[in-house]
Amino acid sequence: MLLALIRHGQTDWNLALRMQGRADIPLNATGRAQARAAASGIAALAPWNLVVSSTLGRARETAAILAAELGIELGGAYDELVEEEFGDAEGMLVAEVRHRWPVRDTIPNAEPAAEVGPRGLRGLERIRADHPGRSVLAVAHGTLIRRTLAEITGHDAADYPKLDNCSASLIEADASGWTVHTAGGVPLAELLGDAVA
Repeated sequence: MLLALIRHGQTDWNLALRMQGRADIPLNATGRAQARAAASGIAALAPWNLVVSSTLGRARETAAILAAELGIELGGAYDELVEEEFGDAEGMLVAEVRHRWPVRDTIPNAEPAAEVGPRGLRGLERIRADHPGRSVLAVAHGTLIRRTLAEITGHDAADYPKLDNCSASLIEADASGWTVHTAGGVPLAELLGDAVA
């Protein structure tokens, strides 16, 4: 099974560098344009069968735009693909969060970082079970995607770069499990170098 994890399009909070997490902030006009523009590049990666997403509106709308642009099915929404819960930091400027809580796992009421990657991987397995043998686009969120890729490869999420809005990370599943081919469009070997071996 071939799957591409797509980060949603831009929101006003992305633009303002605010922590979004589970806050259901909609796409802005730029985000909608990004989704439309990304479709051709995503189409060039593989012939896709359908698009699924997280349950949050910004991911769902990005998925709907991609489905319309690519002429493919808009599938379901998966709770496992929602963004990391940032607790008391949600809505705050990223710079302020880093100043107040230099260690991310000390943010009050936040989801433990170590739980995010395994949750994302459970979502991938649900998608795989729901759509066997199909090529699927899954629209999700930057931190969720990075932590899920790290869970698959065994690397630290910090090894993965910040993902651009509407960037694609290509992964594949076979009988032995999941393999990461690219992160945000960059080949894994190029991104992680010797750490991949």
